[in-house]
Amino acid sequence: MKRSTIGIEELTEKARKELQILNYIEPVRGMILIDNLQWLGIGYHFEDEINLWLDKLSEWDCGEDDLHATALRFRLLRQQLRPTSCGSVFENILEDHKKRKSKPSLNQVEGLLNLYEASYLGASGEEILSEAMKFAETQLASLVNGTCGTADGNLYRRISLALELPRHHRMVRLESRRHIEDCSTHIHCSPSMHLVELAKLDYNRVQLLHKMELEEFRRWWRQLGLVGELSFARDPEAECFFWVVGCFPDPRHSGVRMEMAKTIAILITIDDVFDKHGTIDELLLFTHAVQRWDVDAIENLPDYMKICYMALYKTTTEIAQKILKQHGIDVLHFLSRAWIDTIEAYMIEAKWFQNGQIPSVEDYIENGTTTGGSYMALVHAFFLMGEGITNHNMQLMRKPYPKLFSTSGRILRLWDDLGTSKEEQDFGDNSSLIPVLMKEKNLSSEDEARRCIKQFIRQSWGELNTNLLESNIWPLSLINVCFNMCRTSEAIYHHQESSYLSSFKRTAKIKLLEPITN
Repeated sequence: MKRSTIGIEELTEKARKELQILNYIEPVRGMILIDNLQWLGIGYHFEDEINLWLDKLSEWDCGEDDLHATALRFRLLRQQLRPTSCGSVFENILEDHKKRKSKPSLNQVEGLLNLYEASYLGASGEEILSEAMKFAETQLASLVNGTCGTADGNLYRRISLALELPRHHRMVRLESRRHIEDCSTHIHCSPSMHLVELAKLDYNRVQLLHKMELEEFRRWWRQLGLVGELSFARDPEAECFFWVVGCFPDPRHSGVRMEMAKTIAILITIDDVFDKHGTIDELLLFTHAVQRWDVDAIENLPDYMKICYMALYKTTTEIAQKILKQHGIDVLHFLSRAWIDTIEAYMIEAKWFQNGQIPSVEDYIENGTTTGGSYMALVHAFFLMGEGITNHNMQLMRKPYPKLFSTSGRILRLWDDLGTSKEEQDFGDNSSLIPVLMKEKNLSSEDEARRCIKQFIRQSWGELNTNLLESNIWPLSLINVCFNMCRTSEAIYHHQESSYLSSFKRTAKIKLLEPITN
């Protein structure tokens, strides 16, 4: 372990010097280096150097004939909340490429790939990026199918992956591992080997931290006392771990991951109480108890609900006390209010099911965004991270929640319904957007409903990207959590198997717990 630590320090310093040298020599090579540092998951080591680079890029004109540089610059700046326009430059370059009749060169193909990746950061109303996405997708698909020029093996592989899922939508930690392993196998990848070696060492070191966090979470979960008492509830271990690593990949957020894992575990348990076990009368009692937010409120609850309520009350109070100690603010009212909103939304859903009522699509999605836990989780995350806390921002941590929260929460809800509808129906839970859509839009099949949900997701991503243009009040760390929540939901629920549970458990074990050895 000592030898690895020394290796990380030496390799980090070597990369830092490389960044500093390129700062004075060649902007394009510098952008490629920054992109690879972030792609390999080691960009957090070089935040100061990268910010200096981005300051220069904001002022740099890369010309109107270099699609590769223009698209890469756009993506690097926008994903870091730097002001950047997609206007006339993209329009001129796109028109130029449409007119070309010859097969694209490797550099032009690289440019098309960067344009395709950049287009996924387009906000609502940025039609030029929508047009660019369609054009680049057509050109790249033709290339993959062998009808439009050639590409070397590494570029071909990157194109295939991008067409399957753009980088902007990929879960950060999983994508870093994939890129590290890919670069280790293919010697002609863009990053230099010392960067790949640094990324391996760093990935495995951070993974050890995750394993320690997981063991601590296991101890907490056993001590909480829910394991033996609520036999109907899921074991939340794998699911909680996957979510917190997905949403908070930065090593410095270890404490945040620990507390967020607790809130997610409580949420999963309450979800099972409402979906699988509680009668409508018991659920009403539980909802009233949570609304009171008082220890004495448990008097009339069934025994299993008393245990669940006390776990919620105690855990939330302890988290509020930690925030008070770390950041000097009393946030228990905000945390408890977020929980009350969540439980009330669960109760609405339970009444729909009890009464055989099928809500409108709009009502279902709005309520489902709350039952998905996104508001509760993001309110907790905002205070736990402690960045961007002002009196104004604190007041936004209640209904109606920020657009940033509702849009990312909607994407989570939609992916959840796509990924778990069959499994939840098997459990007797008929709460899903699919039958709601089929009734309201008079669709003839579930496949049609699924295509409609995917279209909702695409539209929501555009709305979410708008926050990258209107981010003057929220810190980048919080915005990244919202984006990462969407990416993690896709990683969990977008699969080809009959059981999403087995899919992400295996992924969590192989990709997040086993070290990189090659």
